[in-house]
Amino acid sequence: MAGYIVSIEKKTLENDYFRQVLFTGKYAQLVVMCLQPGEEIGNEVHTNVDQFFRIEQGEATFVFGGTEKHTVKDGDAVVVPAGTYHNVINASKKTKLKLYTIYSPPNHPDKTVHKTKAEAEKAEAEEHH
Repeated sequence: MAGYIVSIEKKTLENDYFRQVLFTGKYAQLVVMCLQPGEEIGNEVHTNVDQFFRIEQGEATFVFGGTEKHTVKDGDAVVVPAGTYHNVINASKKTKLKLYTIYSPPNHPDKTVHKTKAEAEKAEAEEHH
């Protein structure tokens, strides 16, 4: 198939993995994520990658540059320009944070699945992110 079609809200809400790449194209990549209560992605920067986030469940704190904080919730979108340090924190102590993100250009190997944050960190340390 030349493209990719999915009920993104349903797929995002069904996902319980920390990171799952759904589609990788030449210029963009679609990924669903689930952060456990209190969990965070960790402060990171993508030098040459713009990133779009859409929250489907829960409430998150986005931190830019280590100090600028924004609270977002179900239905909100966030765009992180290339070169911006950012972190995503699940603001809830009870509810999973479910979101999808689009990297442009792709940032992870096609079909990447990290069931947990620890698994993702190990792959990143081995440069298989």
